[in-house]
Formats: sequence, structure tokens, C-alpha cells
Amino acid sequence: MRTLKWATYAILVLLSLLWIFPVLWTVLSAFKTKTELYSAPPVFWPSEFTLEHFVSAFAKGNFGTYFINSTIVTVTSTLLLLLVNAMAGFALAKYRFKGDTILLVGFISTLMIPLEVIMIPIFKVISALGLYNSLLGLIIPPAATPTGVFLMRQYLLTVPDELLEAARIDGAGEWRIFWRIIVPIAKPILSVLAIFSFMWRWDDFLWPLIVISDPSKYTIQLAISNFIGEYNVDWGSLLAMSTITMVPVLVVFLIFQRQFVQGMVTSGLKG
Repeated sequence: MRTLKWATYAILVLLSLLWIFPVLWTVLSAFKTKTELYSAPPVFWPSEFTLEHFVSAFAKGNFGTYFINSTIVTVTSTLLLLLVNAMAGFALAKYRFKGDTILLVGFISTLMIPLEVIMIPIFKVISALGLYNSLLGLIIPPAATPTGVFLMRQYLLTVPDELLEAARIDGAGEWRIFWRIIVPIAKPILSVLAIFSFMWRWDDFLWPLIVISDPSKYTIQLAISNFIGEYNVDWGSLLAMSTITMVPVLVVFLIFQRQFVQGMVTSGLKG
């Protein structure tokens, strides 16, 4: 039994090292000198840490603006997603109305549709609403996701109906129940959705590439792509900015990691 336990730990450690190795290589390479960066055979640990690639990256592009654009899009979109998905999940979990099962199945069935299939219709809607080449065109489309609605519903099914009935008997309205009872209870699953949404929006490249044409409205991912030219790649600047873009996602995960684990476990307890 003990041998099996240690074998499991060894496999998990090995898999963790395999996952973290590319990330660690990217971060260390961002601090290498140009000589070590292009040396053969490759050098894993830099003999001398330098910030020349970071200085070069900021000198070539207006990354302050791009960083702010990404922050606005990511934070606003995440807050909007949490609000919409929380309300939809609450309604599907705690209200019974005609067609609620069909509506839930319709939500879940959209998970089988690739984003590329519906990208053109979404783009046409965005263009018709006058949101093309604007940050709102990046914020509004992902305001509700089938994954988020499903996870919220599954989590809120674990909340006793008697708790809500007691609040109604005490005179609480539905909005007050939502804000004073549902939202505090749902903090773990909201943390899960916050991490997922932040990661998706921050790392998104394809949709901003389609919607945004003005360079002043580029997100950080579009700005990074500028370092990839037709005939050459500025690997130093590319690695430096890629390292910087990892930091916000890592910080958000560290803040919500405890609630993240709790939310992922609890959301699957009841169907």
C-alpha cells in the first residue's frame, strides 16, 4: 500500500515537472543575454540575469496602453459574467417554470458547438450593434457561458430550499435573497468562474484579432504577436512580454485558490 502511494506521488511529481518545464524555460529565457538565448546547445539557467529584453520590448511598443486595454476587458467581462451566470444559475436551480428543463438542455447542448462555428454570426451581431473595433465588442459576447451557468446551477442545487423559504417568510424579496444569501454562499463557485473567465479573456487572441483593427485598442496578446515578423521573430522581446502576461493570471489564482478547489468539488455533488 505504501509502495503504491509513493509511486502515485512520483508520477504526480513527474507530470508536474513536465507541465512546468516549458513555463520555467520561458521565464528563464526572458532573462538571458542574447548570446545565451541563441546558443547551441541551449542553456537552461542563465549565467547572468539581464533585463535587456524587457527594456527592448517596452521601447518598441506602447505596452502600457495594451496592458490597460487587456485589464479593462478582462476585469469588466469577468464581473459581467459572474453577475449574469449567477442569476441564470439561481433561476435554473431554484425556480420551477414551464420549459426549464428544455432551457437547461439547450444551454448544455451549446457546449458541443465549437466557437469557430458561431464566430461569424456573433461578429455580424457585433457589427450590427456598432461594437466593431471597440472594447465593448470584446466584453459583451462572453457575458454568459454555458459552462458558467451549468456550474452555478450544480452548486446552487446544494443550497437547501428551506433556507430560501425562511427568508421569504421573513419578508425578503427575491433580489435581497439573491444578494444576501445566494451570492455569499456561492463564493467558492464564483471564484472558480472568476479564475476561468480571467484566464480565458486575458489569454484570448482570436476574437480580439477579429473585432479590433485599431492598434491603440489592441490587447496584450495582439501586441505580443507584433514581435512575430514575416521573416524573423524577436524572441527576446516575445519571451519577456510573455513572462509579464503570466503574472496577472498567477496572482488571481493565488488569491482564489482555496475557494477554487472548494467550488470545483462542491459543484459536482448534486445533479
